[in-house]
Amino acid sequence: MNSYLGIDTSNYTTSAAIIFENGSLKHVKKLLPVKPGALGLRQNEAVFHHVNRLPEIIEELLRDEKLSMKAIGVSSKPRDEENSYMPCFTVGVSQAKILSSFLKVPYYEFSHQSGHIMAAIYSAKRFDLLNNKFLAFHVSGGTTEAVLVAPDAGKIISTKIVGETLDLTAGQLIDRVGLMLGLNFPAGAELEKLALNYNEKLAIKPCVKGTDCCLSGVQNICEKMRENGEEKNKIAKVCIEYVCDTLDKMCENLRLKYGNMPVLFSGGVMANSIMREKLSLKYKAIFAQAEFSSDNAAGIAVLTKMRLENNG
Repeated sequence: MNSYLGIDTSNYTTSAAIIFENGSLKHVKKLLPVKPGALGLRQNEAVFHHVNRLPEIIEELLRDEKLSMKAIGVSSKPRDEENSYMPCFTVGVSQAKILSSFLKVPYYEFSHQSGHIMAAIYSAKRFDLLNNKFLAFHVSGGTTEAVLVAPDAGKIISTKIVGETLDLTAGQLIDRVGLMLGLNFPAGAELEKLALNYNEKLAIKPCVKGTDCCLSGVQNICEKMRENGEEKNKIAKVCIEYVCDTLDKMCENLRLKYGNMPVLFSGGVMANSIMREKLSLKYKAIFAQAEFSSDNAAGIAVLTKMRLENNG
């Protein structure tokens, strides 16, 4: 069966995916190992782990599959901005180029951010979004940004950053608070479980400046609560509610500025059920299915298929 391969070597996950001619998709991903108590990996550590894991990932993905590979795509940089670069993506690029040369099939590069957006579109079955401009939030350990997305015949989509964090990313905040509470890295899922056990109303005042935000103050609030002996469930809920209300206010301001257009949320942080419920109700927002929210190569595979079809 005709198929298209996507590869993504982000800061915390090694992943590869194939999409078939009929639109069905298969993907394999593994988190990079982080030492207990650590808040992430240095780039040299991430590169080392990707070099060792990517061949295993691709072997597992392609095992028992009878494929006719038509094109290979890879995330080559964090976002579609000039000078956007992270060393960890070079691992995927080198492997994709080798495979492309060996198989004699087209090779395409995309940004990690575009992969996230397309993974959400694919899993939500909302390809209609590609016909017009829409807002997309990419909220993860490395990024908290809002981008204006427009159709692009060459790249499938083009993105322009229209809102961002001015200090901590939402993922960094969640992991720091989680570590403070004794949770494992990445802390998002465990922090959500704690927060769901706290039901009292909270007074939240997000720090939003136009369409940008600041989140470092939330870490200070949570640390102060911990020093004062506040329960873990409440601290977790405060952290998550601040992130949610911050995104809410950013979205509100962005729609006032750019128009009442559809809104899509992607990135690992947006797997959180508390945020999904609130933002879905207010904006009828589009979300990736949980398995497609965190870093994965699925969106890259979809972009690769569409790119070849456009060029054909």
